[in-house]
Amino acid sequence: MAAELSPHLLTEKHRPTLDRALDAIRSRAYWSPHPEHPKAYGEGGSPGSLGAADGKAAFDAVLNTRIDLGQPGTDGWTGGEVSPYGPELGVEYPHADPDVLIPAMRAGMPAWRDAGPETRALVCLEMLARISARTHEFGHAVMHTSGQAFLMAFQAGGPHAQDRGLEAVAYAYEEQIRAPRTADWSKPQGKRDPIELHKTFTAAGRGISLLIGCNTFPTWNGYPGLFASLATGNPVLVKPHPRAVLPLALTVQLAREVLTEAGFDPNLVALAAERPGEGIAKSLAIRPEIKIIDYTGSTAFGDWLEANALQAQVYTEKAGVNTIVVDSTDDYRGMLSNLAFSLSLYSGQMCTTPQNLLIPRTGITTDIGEKTYEDVVGDIAAAVTGLLGDDARANALLGALVNPEVRARLEKAAQLGEVALTSREVANPDFPEAVVRTPLIVKLDGTKPDDESPYLSECFGPVSFAVSVDSTADAVELLRRTIRDKGAMTVGAYTTSPEVEGALVDVCLDESAQLSLNLTSGVYVNQTAAFSDFHGSGGNPAANAALCDGAFVSNRFRTLEVRRQR
Repeated sequence: MAAELSPHLLTEKHRPTLDRALDAIRSRAYWSPHPEHPKAYGEGGSPGSLGAADGKAAFDAVLNTRIDLGQPGTDGWTGGEVSPYGPELGVEYPHADPDVLIPAMRAGMPAWRDAGPETRALVCLEMLARISARTHEFGHAVMHTSGQAFLMAFQAGGPHAQDRGLEAVAYAYEEQIRAPRTADWSKPQGKRDPIELHKTFTAAGRGISLLIGCNTFPTWNGYPGLFASLATGNPVLVKPHPRAVLPLALTVQLAREVLTEAGFDPNLVALAAERPGEGIAKSLAIRPEIKIIDYTGSTAFGDWLEANALQAQVYTEKAGVNTIVVDSTDDYRGMLSNLAFSLSLYSGQMCTTPQNLLIPRTGITTDIGEKTYEDVVGDIAAAVTGLLGDDARANALLGALVNPEVRARLEKAAQLGEVALTSREVANPDFPEAVVRTPLIVKLDGTKPDDESPYLSECFGPVSFAVSVDSTADAVELLRRTIRDKGAMTVGAYTTSPEVEGALVDVCLDESAQLSLNLTSGVYVNQTAAFSDFHGSGGNPAANAALCDGAFVSNRFRTLEVRRQR
Protein backbone atom coordinates (compact mmCIF):
# COMPACT_ATOMS: atom_id res chain seq x y z
CA MET A 1 0.00 0.00 0.00
CA ALA A 2 1.43 3.37 -1.04
CA ALA A 3 2.03 6.02 1.58
CA GLU A 4 -0.77 8.56 1.79
CA LEU A 5 1.83 11.30 2.13
CA SER A 6 4.04 10.62 -0.88
CA PRO A 7 7.38 12.42 -1.29
CA HIS A 8 5.87 14.34 -4.22
CA LEU A 9 2.92 15.53 -2.14
CA LEU A 10 5.16 16.51 0.77
CA THR A 11 7.42 18.46 -1.57
CA GLU A 12 4.50 20.24 -3.18
CA LYS A 13 2.96 21.17 0.18
CA HIS A 14 6.01 22.07 2.25
CA ARG A 15 9.14 22.72 0.19
CA PRO A 16 8.24 26.43 -0.27
CA THR A 17 7.89 26.81 3.51
CA LEU A 18 11.23 25.11 4.11
CA ASP A 19 12.88 27.43 1.58
CA ARG A 20 11.38 30.49 3.28
CA ALA A 21 12.60 29.25 6.65
CA LEU A 22 16.11 28.77 5.26
CA ASP A 23 16.04 32.32 3.91
CA ALA A 24 14.84 33.63 7.28
CA ILE A 25 17.60 32.04 9.37
CA ARG A 26 20.17 33.50 6.97
CA SER A 27 18.71 37.02 6.80
CA ARG A 28 17.45 37.17 10.44
CA ALA A 29 14.52 39.23 9.14
CA TYR A 30 10.98 38.92 10.51
CA TRP A 31 9.01 36.00 9.11
CA SER A 32 6.47 33.52 10.41
CA PRO A 33 4.08 31.17 8.62
CA HIS A 34 2.01 30.77 11.79
CA PRO A 35 -0.47 33.59 12.49
CA GLU A 36 -0.55 35.04 16.01
CA HIS A 37 -4.17 36.21 15.94
CA PRO A 38 -6.83 33.71 17.05
CA LYS A 39 -9.21 34.82 14.29
CA ALA A 40 -6.78 33.59 11.63
CA TYR A 41 -7.79 30.00 12.36
CA GLY A 42 -11.00 28.37 11.11
CA GLU A 43 -14.46 29.96 11.18
CA GLY A 44 -13.51 32.48 8.52
CA GLY A 45 -9.75 32.07 8.92
CA SER A 46 -7.49 29.32 7.58
CA PRO A 47 -9.51 26.55 5.91
CA GLY A 48 -9.03 23.14 7.46
CA SER A 49 -8.05 24.51 10.87
CA LEU A 50 -10.07 24.66 14.07
CA GLY A 51 -11.55 28.01 14.99
CA ALA A 52 -12.14 29.20 18.54
CA ALA A 53 -15.35 27.28 19.20
CA ASP A 54 -14.19 24.05 17.55
CA GLY A 55 -10.81 24.24 19.26
CA LYS A 56 -12.41 24.63 22.67
CA ALA A 57 -14.78 21.76 21.88
CA ALA A 58 -11.84 19.57 20.83
CA PHE A 59 -10.07 20.35 24.10
CA ASP A 60 -13.20 19.63 26.14
CA ALA A 61 -13.69 16.35 24.27
CA VAL A 62 -10.27 15.02 25.33
CA LEU A 63 -10.87 15.71 29.02
CA ASN A 64 -11.67 12.65 31.13
CA THR A 65 -10.61 10.31 28.31
CA ARG A 66 -7.76 7.94 27.62
CA ILE A 67 -5.27 8.86 24.88
CA ASP A 68 -4.30 5.52 23.40
CA LEU A 69 -1.25 5.96 21.18
CA GLY A 70 -0.93 2.30 20.23
CA GLN A 71 2.63 2.19 21.55
CA PRO A 72 4.46 -1.10 22.18
CA GLY A 73 5.18 -1.90 25.79
CA THR A 74 2.14 -0.21 27.29
CA ASP A 75 1.80 -1.79 30.74
CA GLY A 76 -0.83 0.46 32.28
CA TRP A 77 -2.26 3.95 32.37
CA THR A 78 -1.40 7.09 34.29
CA GLY A 79 -2.56 10.68 34.63
CA GLY A 80 -3.55 13.08 37.37
CA GLU A 81 -2.99 16.53 35.87
CA VAL A 82 -4.74 19.37 37.69
CA SER A 83 -5.06 22.72 35.97
CA PRO A 84 -3.45 25.68 37.77
CA TYR A 85 -6.90 27.19 37.26
CA GLY A 86 -8.47 24.46 39.39
CA PRO A 87 -10.15 21.71 37.33
CA GLU A 88 -8.79 18.18 37.12
CA LEU A 89 -8.12 17.24 33.50
CA GLY A 90 -8.89 13.57 34.00
CA VAL A 91 -6.81 12.46 31.00
CA GLU A 92 -5.02 9.11 31.10
CA TYR A 93 -1.87 8.31 29.13
CA PRO A 94 -0.09 5.05 28.32
CA HIS A 95 2.60 4.04 30.78
CA ALA A 96 5.42 2.33 28.92
CA ASP A 97 7.83 -0.43 29.75
CA PRO A 98 11.06 1.06 28.34
CA ASP A 99 12.58 -2.37 27.83
CA VAL A 100 9.89 -3.01 25.22
CA LEU A 101 9.31 0.49 23.86
CA ILE A 102 12.91 1.53 23.27
CA PRO A 103 13.86 -1.43 21.05
CA ALA A 104 10.69 -0.80 19.04
CA MET A 105 11.73 2.82 18.56
CA ARG A 106 15.16 1.80 17.28
CA ALA A 107 13.61 -0.51 14.68
CA GLY A 108 12.40 2.42 12.58
CA MET A 109 15.78 4.17 12.39
CA PRO A 110 17.21 2.61 9.19
CA ALA A 111 14.28 3.62 6.97
CA TRP A 112 14.15 7.08 8.58
CA ARG A 113 17.89 7.48 7.99
CA ASP A 114 17.66 6.32 4.39
CA ALA A 115 14.85 8.79 3.67
CA GLY A 116 17.41 11.61 3.70
CA PRO A 117 17.42 15.14 5.13
CA GLU A 118 14.84 16.64 2.78
CA THR A 119 12.18 14.00 3.28
CA ARG A 120 12.70 14.08 7.04
CA ALA A 121 12.36 17.86 7.05
CA LEU A 122 9.18 17.77 4.98
CA VAL A 123 7.60 15.12 7.20
CA CYS A 124 8.38 17.32 10.20
CA LEU A 125 6.75 20.27 8.44
CA GLU A 126 3.61 18.21 7.88
CA MET A 127 3.54 17.53 11.62
CA LEU A 128 3.88 21.23 12.37
CA ALA A 129 1.15 22.08 9.86
CA ARG A 130 -1.29 19.72 11.58
CA ILE A 131 -0.37 21.10 14.99
CA SER A 132 -0.91 24.60 13.64
CA ALA A 133 -4.38 23.69 12.38
CA ARG A 134 -5.26 22.75 15.97
CA THR A 135 -3.70 25.80 17.61
CA HIS A 136 -6.90 26.72 19.48
CA GLU A 137 -7.03 23.24 21.01
CA PHE A 138 -3.35 23.40 21.93
CA GLY A 139 -3.88 26.85 23.42
CA HIS A 140 -6.35 25.45 25.95
CA ALA A 141 -4.10 22.46 26.65
CA VAL A 142 -1.14 24.74 27.37
CA MET A 143 -3.28 27.12 29.43
CA HIS A 144 -4.57 24.36 31.69
CA THR A 145 -1.19 22.74 32.27
CA SER A 146 1.05 25.82 32.55
CA GLY A 147 -1.25 28.44 34.08
CA GLN A 148 -0.65 30.89 31.26
CA ALA A 149 -3.58 33.13 30.41
CA PHE A 150 -5.34 31.93 27.27
CA LEU A 151 -3.97 34.48 24.77
CA MET A 152 -0.41 33.89 25.91
CA ALA A 153 -0.93 30.12 25.90
CA PHE A 154 -2.41 30.40 22.41
CA GLN A 155 0.50 32.45 21.06
CA ALA A 156 3.50 31.11 23.00
CA GLY A 157 2.22 27.52 23.05
CA GLY A 158 0.98 27.73 19.47
CA PRO A 159 2.51 29.83 16.68
CA HIS A 160 5.64 30.84 18.60
CA ALA A 161 6.36 27.22 19.58
CA GLN A 162 5.66 26.09 16.03
CA ASP A 163 8.05 28.75 14.72
CA ARG A 164 10.79 27.45 17.02
CA GLY A 165 10.15 23.91 15.82
CA LEU A 166 10.32 24.98 12.18
CA GLU A 167 13.47 26.96 12.89
CA ALA A 168 15.11 23.83 14.30
CA VAL A 169 14.10 21.85 11.20
CA ALA A 170 15.63 24.52 8.94
CA TYR A 171 18.92 24.49 10.84
CA ALA A 172 18.94 20.68 10.87
CA TYR A 173 18.38 20.51 7.12
CA GLU A 174 21.06 23.09 6.37
CA GLU A 175 23.67 21.36 8.53
CA GLN A 176 22.97 17.94 7.01
CA ILE A 177 23.39 19.02 3.39
CA ARG A 178 26.82 20.61 3.86
CA ALA A 179 28.31 17.40 2.49
CA PRO A 180 27.05 16.13 -0.89
CA ARG A 181 25.22 12.82 -1.06
CA THR A 182 27.80 11.41 -3.51
CA ALA A 183 31.21 12.34 -4.85
CA ASP A 184 33.63 10.87 -7.42
CA TRP A 185 37.24 11.15 -6.28
CA SER A 186 40.24 10.84 -8.57
CA LYS A 187 43.89 11.14 -7.51
CA PRO A 188 46.46 11.48 -10.33
CA GLN A 189 49.32 8.94 -10.29
CA GLY A 190 51.65 10.38 -12.90
CA LYS A 191 52.19 7.82 -15.64
CA ARG A 192 49.99 5.30 -13.90
CA ASP A 193 46.22 5.28 -14.00
CA PRO A 194 44.62 7.58 -11.39
CA ILE A 195 43.17 6.15 -8.22
CA GLU A 196 39.43 6.52 -8.46
CA LEU A 197 36.83 6.12 -5.73
CA HIS A 198 33.11 6.63 -5.56
CA LYS A 199 31.99 7.98 -2.18
CA THR A 200 28.61 8.30 -0.53
CA PHE A 201 27.88 10.45 2.51
CA THR A 202 24.90 9.77 4.74
CA ALA A 203 23.64 11.91 7.59
CA ALA A 204 22.76 9.37 10.30
CA GLY A 205 21.14 10.00 13.65
CA ARG A 206 23.05 9.15 16.82
CA GLY A 207 20.27 7.15 18.48
CA ILE A 208 17.22 7.73 20.61
CA SER A 209 16.66 11.30 21.75
CA LEU A 210 15.04 11.91 25.15
CA LEU A 211 13.00 15.09 25.55
CA ILE A 212 12.41 15.98 29.21
CA GLY A 213 9.57 18.50 29.14
CA CYS A 214 8.97 21.45 31.44
CA ASN A 215 5.84 22.63 33.26
CA THR A 216 5.71 26.26 32.18
CA PHE A 217 6.31 26.08 28.41
CA PRO A 218 5.81 22.45 27.35
CA THR A 219 5.62 23.13 23.60
CA TRP A 220 7.77 26.29 23.29
CA ASN A 221 10.68 24.68 25.11
CA GLY A 222 9.91 21.19 23.82
CA TYR A 223 9.55 21.65 20.07
CA PRO A 224 13.11 22.80 19.26
CA GLY A 225 14.72 19.64 20.63
CA LEU A 226 11.96 17.35 19.40
CA PHE A 227 12.13 18.55 15.80
CA ALA A 228 15.91 19.04 15.73
CA SER A 229 16.39 15.41 16.74
CA LEU A 230 13.68 14.00 14.50
CA ALA A 231 14.86 15.96 11.46
CA THR A 232 18.41 14.66 11.95
CA GLY A 233 17.32 11.03 11.92
CA ASN A 234 16.74 10.23 15.59
CA PRO A 235 13.68 8.66 17.23
CA VAL A 236 12.35 10.89 20.02
CA LEU A 237 11.06 9.66 23.37
CA VAL A 238 8.99 12.45 24.95
CA LYS A 239 8.99 12.45 28.77
CA PRO A 240 6.64 15.32 29.73
CA HIS A 241 6.58 17.08 33.05
CA PRO A 242 3.94 15.23 35.10
CA ARG A 243 1.91 18.43 35.49
CA ALA A 244 2.05 19.23 31.75
CA VAL A 245 1.54 16.02 29.80
CA LEU A 246 -1.42 16.90 27.57
CA PRO A 247 0.20 19.34 25.08
CA LEU A 248 3.07 16.97 24.39
CA ALA A 249 0.83 13.90 24.32
CA LEU A 250 -1.27 15.56 21.62
CA THR A 251 1.95 16.39 19.77
CA VAL A 252 3.12 12.78 19.92
CA GLN A 253 -0.28 11.60 18.74
CA LEU A 254 -0.16 13.86 15.66
CA ALA A 255 3.47 12.98 14.94
CA ARG A 256 2.70 9.27 14.97
CA GLU A 257 -0.23 9.78 12.59
CA VAL A 258 1.95 11.68 10.12
CA LEU A 259 4.77 9.13 10.27
CA THR A 260 2.31 6.33 9.54
CA GLU A 261 0.77 8.19 6.59
CA ALA A 262 4.23 8.96 5.22
CA GLY A 263 5.18 5.27 5.31
CA PHE A 264 7.47 5.34 8.36
CA ASP A 265 7.37 3.58 11.69
CA PRO A 266 5.17 5.59 14.08
CA ASN A 267 7.36 4.45 16.97
CA LEU A 268 9.94 6.99 15.86
CA VAL A 269 8.04 9.28 18.25
CA ALA A 270 6.71 7.94 21.53
CA LEU A 271 5.48 9.13 24.91
CA ALA A 272 6.90 8.22 28.32
CA ALA A 273 4.33 9.41 30.84
CA GLU A 274 5.16 8.62 34.44
CA ARG A 275 3.16 7.55 37.46
CA PRO A 276 2.95 9.96 40.39
CA GLY A 277 6.31 10.16 42.15
CA GLU A 278 7.92 7.65 39.76
CA GLY A 279 10.68 9.98 38.57
CA ILE A 280 11.63 8.08 35.42
CA ALA A 281 13.75 10.86 33.90
CA LYS A 282 16.90 9.70 35.73
CA SER A 283 16.59 6.04 34.79
CA LEU A 284 15.81 6.86 31.17
CA ALA A 285 18.59 9.43 30.89
CA ILE A 286 21.38 6.97 31.66
CA ARG A 287 20.20 4.13 29.44
CA PRO A 288 22.81 3.29 26.80
CA GLU A 289 20.26 3.65 23.97
CA ILE A 290 19.69 7.33 24.84
CA LYS A 291 22.18 9.35 22.80
CA ILE A 292 20.63 12.85 22.98
CA ILE A 293 18.85 14.63 25.83
CA ASP A 294 16.96 17.93 25.76
CA TYR A 295 16.06 19.36 29.15
CA THR A 296 14.51 22.54 30.54
CA GLY A 297 14.19 22.96 34.29
CA SER A 298 16.09 23.29 37.54
CA THR A 299 19.84 23.77 37.71
CA ALA A 300 20.19 20.85 40.10
CA PHE A 301 18.75 18.27 37.70
CA GLY A 302 20.39 19.88 34.67
CA ASP A 303 23.76 19.59 36.39
CA TRP A 304 22.97 15.98 37.27
CA LEU A 305 22.23 15.17 33.64
CA GLU A 306 25.44 16.79 32.43
CA ALA A 307 27.47 14.86 35.05
CA ASN A 308 25.79 11.46 34.75
CA ALA A 309 24.28 10.98 31.27
CA LEU A 310 27.75 10.68 29.80
CA GLN A 311 26.65 8.45 26.92
CA ALA A 312 24.43 11.25 25.57
CA GLN A 313 24.81 14.67 24.04
CA VAL A 314 22.97 16.78 26.64
CA TYR A 315 21.30 20.12 25.87
CA THR A 316 20.16 21.97 28.99
CA GLU A 317 18.33 25.18 29.81
CA LYS A 318 18.58 25.78 33.54
CA ALA A 319 18.14 28.65 36.00
CA GLY A 320 19.69 32.07 35.54
CA VAL A 321 19.56 35.49 37.14
CA ASN A 322 18.31 37.95 34.53
CA THR A 323 19.40 41.53 35.12
CA ILE A 324 18.43 45.03 34.00
CA VAL A 325 20.93 47.89 34.41
CA VAL A 326 19.21 51.28 34.70
CA ASP A 327 21.70 54.08 33.99
CA SER A 328 19.76 56.76 32.09
CA THR A 329 16.98 57.07 29.53
CA ASP A 330 15.55 59.51 27.01
CA ASP A 331 12.08 57.97 27.39
CA TYR A 332 11.38 57.55 31.09
CA ARG A 333 7.68 56.80 30.76
CA GLY A 334 8.36 54.31 27.96
CA MET A 335 10.98 52.60 30.12
CA LEU A 336 8.57 52.33 33.06
CA SER A 337 5.82 50.92 30.84
CA ASN A 338 8.15 48.39 29.24
CA LEU A 339 9.54 47.22 32.57
CA ALA A 340 6.08 46.95 34.14
CA PHE A 341 4.91 44.64 31.36
CA SER A 342 8.12 42.58 31.46
CA LEU A 343 7.84 42.03 35.21
CA SER A 344 4.13 41.16 35.04
CA LEU A 345 3.82 38.85 32.03
CA TYR A 346 2.86 35.32 33.13
CA SER A 347 3.56 36.26 36.74
CA GLY A 348 7.28 36.30 36.09
CA GLN A 349 7.26 32.55 35.41
CA MET A 350 9.46 32.83 32.34
CA CYS A 351 13.12 31.93 32.11
CA THR A 352 13.64 35.35 30.51
CA THR A 353 11.81 37.54 33.06
CA PRO A 354 14.03 40.25 34.60
CA GLN A 355 14.77 39.63 38.27
CA ASN A 356 17.41 42.16 39.31
CA LEU A 357 17.04 45.87 38.56
CA LEU A 358 20.45 47.48 39.22
CA ILE A 359 19.95 51.19 39.94
CA PRO A 360 22.59 53.69 41.13
CA ARG A 361 21.67 55.05 44.56
CA THR A 362 22.71 58.49 43.30
CA GLY A 363 19.87 58.33 40.76
CA ILE A 364 19.61 58.50 36.97
CA THR A 365 19.20 61.10 34.25
CA THR A 366 15.97 61.07 32.23
CA ASP A 367 14.16 63.13 29.65
CA ILE A 368 11.96 64.57 32.40
CA GLY A 369 14.72 65.39 34.85
CA GLU A 370 16.89 63.70 37.45
CA LYS A 371 15.35 60.73 39.28
CA THR A 372 16.61 59.34 42.56
CA TYR A 373 16.87 55.64 43.31
CA GLU A 374 13.71 55.97 45.42
CA ASP A 375 11.96 57.77 42.55
CA VAL A 376 12.84 55.06 40.04
CA VAL A 377 11.79 52.19 42.29
CA GLY A 378 8.57 53.96 43.29
CA ASP A 379 7.74 54.80 39.68
CA ILE A 380 8.33 51.21 38.51
CA ALA A 381 6.05 50.02 41.30
CA ALA A 382 3.42 52.58 40.30
CA ALA A 383 3.67 51.49 36.65
CA VAL A 384 3.06 47.87 37.62
CA THR A 385 0.15 48.91 39.83
CA GLY A 386 -1.36 50.96 37.03
CA LEU A 387 -0.93 48.17 34.49
CA LEU A 388 -2.59 45.60 36.75
CA GLY A 389 -5.13 47.82 38.48
CA ASP A 390 -8.02 46.35 36.53
CA ASP A 391 -8.56 42.72 37.53
CA ALA A 392 -9.67 41.64 34.08
CA ARG A 393 -6.48 42.98 32.54
CA ALA A 394 -4.43 41.56 35.40
CA ASN A 395 -5.81 38.07 34.81
CA ALA A 396 -5.12 38.35 31.08
CA LEU A 397 -1.48 39.22 31.74
CA LEU A 398 -0.64 37.27 34.88
CA GLY A 399 -2.28 33.91 34.32
CA ALA A 400 -2.07 31.65 37.38
CA LEU A 401 0.84 30.51 39.54
CA VAL A 402 1.91 27.22 38.06
CA ASN A 403 2.45 25.35 41.34
CA PRO A 404 2.47 25.82 45.14
CA GLU A 405 6.26 26.14 45.20
CA VAL A 406 6.05 29.45 43.33
CA ARG A 407 3.55 30.79 45.85
CA ALA A 408 5.77 29.75 48.77
CA ARG A 409 8.79 31.41 47.15
CA LEU A 410 6.83 34.61 46.63
CA GLU A 411 5.74 34.73 50.27
CA LYS A 412 9.27 34.06 51.52
CA ALA A 413 10.79 36.75 49.28
CA ALA A 414 8.71 39.44 51.00
CA GLN A 415 10.84 38.88 54.14
CA LEU A 416 14.16 39.52 52.40
CA GLY A 417 14.14 43.33 52.47
CA GLU A 418 12.05 46.47 52.31
CA VAL A 419 9.00 45.86 50.13
CA ALA A 420 8.58 48.51 47.44
CA LEU A 421 5.55 46.85 45.87
CA THR A 422 3.35 44.38 47.72
CA SER A 423 2.03 41.40 45.81
CA ARG A 424 -1.76 41.33 45.87
CA GLU A 425 -4.26 38.57 45.26
CA VAL A 426 -6.36 38.85 42.13
CA ALA A 427 -9.68 37.02 41.88
CA ASN A 428 -10.41 35.18 38.66
CA PRO A 429 -14.21 35.03 38.23
CA ASP A 430 -14.00 32.26 35.64
CA PHE A 431 -11.68 30.08 37.74
CA PRO A 432 -12.15 30.80 41.46
CA GLU A 433 -9.53 28.23 42.47
CA ALA A 434 -6.74 29.88 40.45
CA VAL A 435 -3.93 31.42 42.49
CA VAL A 436 -3.23 34.78 40.84
CA ARG A 437 -0.68 37.21 42.28
CA THR A 438 0.74 40.52 41.11
CA PRO A 439 4.53 41.06 41.18
CA LEU A 440 6.48 41.74 44.36
CA ILE A 441 9.36 44.24 44.28
CA VAL A 442 11.85 44.17 47.15
CA LYS A 443 14.59 46.77 47.71
CA LEU A 444 18.04 45.34 48.46
CA ASP A 445 21.54 46.76 48.96
CA GLY A 446 24.03 45.68 46.33
CA THR A 447 27.08 47.47 47.77
CA LYS A 448 28.99 44.39 48.93
CA PRO A 449 27.52 41.34 47.25
CA ASP A 450 28.45 37.92 48.56
CA ASP A 451 27.36 34.41 47.72
CA GLU A 452 24.48 34.65 50.20
CA SER A 453 23.00 37.80 48.66
CA PRO A 454 19.39 36.97 47.73
CA TYR A 455 19.69 38.63 44.35
CA LEU A 456 22.51 36.25 43.36
CA SER A 457 20.11 33.32 43.19
CA GLU A 458 17.13 32.80 40.91
CA CYS A 459 13.82 33.48 42.63
CA PHE A 460 11.48 32.04 40.02
CA GLY A 461 8.07 33.67 39.97
CA PRO A 462 6.61 37.18 40.36
CA VAL A 463 9.56 38.51 42.37
CA SER A 464 12.01 41.26 41.42
CA PHE A 465 14.76 42.94 43.39
CA ALA A 466 15.51 46.66 43.08
CA VAL A 467 19.21 46.53 43.90
CA SER A 468 20.92 49.80 44.85
CA VAL A 469 24.54 50.16 43.74
CA ASP A 470 27.07 52.95 44.24
CA SER A 471 27.43 53.75 40.55
CA THR A 472 26.73 52.53 37.04
CA ALA A 473 30.27 51.17 36.94
CA ASP A 474 29.46 49.05 39.98
CA ALA A 475 26.26 47.91 38.27
CA VAL A 476 28.27 46.80 35.25
CA GLU A 477 30.68 44.83 37.42
CA LEU A 478 27.82 43.24 39.38
CA LEU A 479 26.25 42.31 36.06
CA ARG A 480 29.50 40.65 34.98
CA ARG A 481 29.71 38.64 38.18
CA THR A 482 26.05 37.62 37.95
CA ILE A 483 26.34 36.31 34.40
CA ARG A 484 29.65 34.55 35.04
CA ASP A 485 28.64 32.88 38.30
CA LYS A 486 24.89 32.37 37.94
CA GLY A 487 24.13 32.76 34.25
CA ALA A 488 21.46 34.78 32.49
CA MET A 489 19.05 34.02 29.68
CA THR A 490 18.52 37.74 29.08
CA VAL A 491 20.17 41.03 29.98
CA GLY A 492 18.61 44.46 29.54
CA ALA A 493 19.88 47.99 30.00
CA TYR A 494 18.79 51.60 29.72
CA THR A 495 21.42 54.20 28.97
CA THR A 496 21.98 57.30 26.86
CA SER A 497 25.75 57.10 27.31
CA PRO A 498 27.85 55.60 24.50
CA GLU A 499 30.54 54.76 27.05
CA VAL A 500 28.13 52.88 29.30
CA GLU A 501 26.59 51.13 26.32
CA GLY A 502 30.06 50.04 25.20
CA ALA A 503 30.86 48.70 28.67
CA LEU A 504 27.59 46.74 28.77
CA VAL A 505 28.17 45.27 25.32
CA ASP A 506 31.70 44.26 26.32
CA VAL A 507 30.43 42.48 29.44
CA CYS A 508 27.79 40.54 27.50
CA LEU A 509 30.24 39.61 24.76
CA ASP A 510 32.85 38.58 27.32
CA GLU A 511 30.45 36.54 29.44
CA SER A 512 28.24 35.28 26.59
CA ALA A 513 24.83 36.78 27.27
CA GLN A 514 22.10 38.21 25.01
CA LEU A 515 21.59 41.97 25.52
CA SER A 516 18.57 44.21 24.85
CA LEU A 517 19.15 47.96 24.96
CA ASN A 518 16.65 50.75 25.61
CA LEU A 519 13.43 48.85 24.94
CA THR A 520 10.52 51.26 25.40
CA SER A 521 7.83 50.11 22.96
CA GLY A 522 6.18 46.82 22.06
CA VAL A 523 9.25 44.58 22.27
CA TYR A 524 10.20 43.22 25.69
CA VAL A 525 13.38 41.74 27.10
CA ASN A 526 11.59 38.49 27.95
CA GLN A 527 10.41 37.87 24.39
CA THR A 528 12.40 36.46 21.47
CA ALA A 529 11.44 35.95 17.84
CA ALA A 530 12.22 32.69 16.07
CA PHE A 531 14.36 32.91 12.91
CA SER A 532 15.90 36.15 14.20
CA ASP A 533 16.63 36.18 17.95
CA PHE A 534 18.77 33.60 19.71
CA HIS A 535 17.19 32.35 22.93
CA GLY A 536 20.03 31.97 25.40
CA SER A 537 23.62 31.77 24.27
CA GLY A 538 24.89 28.41 25.48
CA GLY A 539 27.92 30.24 26.86
CA ASN A 540 26.98 30.94 30.48
CA PRO A 541 25.64 28.78 33.34
CA ALA A 542 21.97 29.39 32.49
CA ALA A 543 22.08 27.12 29.42
CA ASN A 544 24.61 25.10 27.46
CA ALA A 545 22.81 25.61 24.14
CA ALA A 546 21.05 28.34 22.20
CA LEU A 547 17.70 28.19 20.45
CA CYS A 548 18.47 27.93 17.71
CA ASP A 549 21.82 27.80 15.94
CA GLY A 550 23.92 25.32 14.01
CA ALA A 551 25.51 23.99 17.19
CA PHE A 552 22.06 23.03 18.51
CA VAL A 553 21.57 20.55 15.67
CA SER A 554 24.95 19.59 14.24
CA ASN A 555 25.95 17.08 16.93
CA ARG A 556 22.64 15.23 16.74
CA PHE A 557 23.85 13.37 13.65
CA ARG A 558 27.06 12.04 12.17
CA THR A 559 28.02 12.02 8.50
CA LEU A 560 28.99 8.47 7.56
CA GLU A 561 31.02 7.64 4.49
CA VAL A 562 31.17 4.58 2.23
CA ARG A 563 34.04 4.39 -0.30
CA ARG A 564 34.06 2.11 -3.31
CA GLN A 565 36.88 1.47 -5.73
CA ARG A 566 35.92 2.47 -9.27
